[in-house]
Amino acid sequence: MRIAQVAPLAEAVPPKFYGGTERVVSWITEELVRQGHDVTLFASGDSQTSAKLAACHPEGLRLLGYRDHTAGHLAMLHHVHRRAHEFDVIHFHIDLLQYPMFEDLYHKCLTTMHGRLDVPDFMPVYNTFTGMPLVSISDNQREPMPESSNWLATIHHGLPKENCPYYPEAKGGYLAFLGRISPEKRPDRAIEMAIRSGIPLKIAAKVDKADQEYWDETIEPMIHHPLVEYIGEINEEQKKDFLGNALALAFPIDWPEPFGLVMIEAMSAGTPVIAFGNGSVPEVIKDGVSGFIVKTMDEAVEACRKVKDLPRAGVRAHFEGRFTAEVMVRKYVSAYEQLLAGQGNVIKMPAAGAFSPQYGELNGTAHGPIHVAAMPA
Repeated sequence: MRIAQVAPLAEAVPPKFYGGTERVVSWITEELVRQGHDVTLFASGDSQTSAKLAACHPEGLRLLGYRDHTAGHLAMLHHVHRRAHEFDVIHFHIDLLQYPMFEDLYHKCLTTMHGRLDVPDFMPVYNTFTGMPLVSISDNQREPMPESSNWLATIHHGLPKENCPYYPEAKGGYLAFLGRISPEKRPDRAIEMAIRSGIPLKIAAKVDKADQEYWDETIEPMIHHPLVEYIGEINEEQKKDFLGNALALAFPIDWPEPFGLVMIEAMSAGTPVIAFGNGSVPEVIKDGVSGFIVKTMDEAVEACRKVKDLPRAGVRAHFEGRFTAEVMVRKYVSAYEQLLAGQGNVIKMPAAGAFSPQYGELNGTAHGPIHVAAMPA
């Protein structure tokens, strides 16, 4: 297939620093090329890829100091639309700006929703342009969306097997917290888990400006306990040893996490995950095999004490069976084929005024409350 991957312009693909979406786009792109597809990546010019690179800005916008990325994305979408005839499938990873511009091409488009979807500001677009075929990264992620949303598939993220190599033994014997210091990530819970269980905790995390107050008032006073070590932000190479030598990853989230890449990074290393059961967690963790899903702090502390008994080979096997880049891309190719065959939820638009058992009476307006993709007869 001839496939266009349309990435955010905030960071390079893959990102030089932080950038979860850009990292996933890179994994998808490289695996598609490996499987023999003709792939064009629309991204910033400092991206590195084995696909054809369509550079839409010299560098990632965030590192250049751009605060509003709308103009850059609109310019990129203009170029993608002009070249749309070159592709069988156009795969978007940039939220929602493409919805109105590509309404005439929904039959060859899909958008992966990478973030949280319970944002009221975005609902007017979701309610109006209901024909865009969508891919969720967890079933739980879909819950806030309108019933008329055009879901094509749920495809969990996957990463290359070699990215976080298997560590058969946790030589460090500590709990690991990796990510971002923020109220929804609940590093305070991770600290309490460590202190109550008597197991050391290492925190590898950055502090964004938006979370500085939370750090200053809540977390910084807690990290001076002898069992707690704050080591700051780490790079991809450092992450391998950090996760691989950990007894377990603490994932004590307090929000509807759409996926949580760090969970599968830890499992790739053979490191089990102790996670509070919010958002995607029950879809990612196999309780008692790749970690423990908990509801309370007492359960979390008990999980810390028994996690050493989980075979790390079983954790790695769970990762290899469900969360590799190869598994992920195989599912995306199936979704592309389903899209091009006119199957799934991508259906032909009924005539104006007709009654559809799914959508009721349609008024025929260009952007009415119900609008699905027009498919060839």
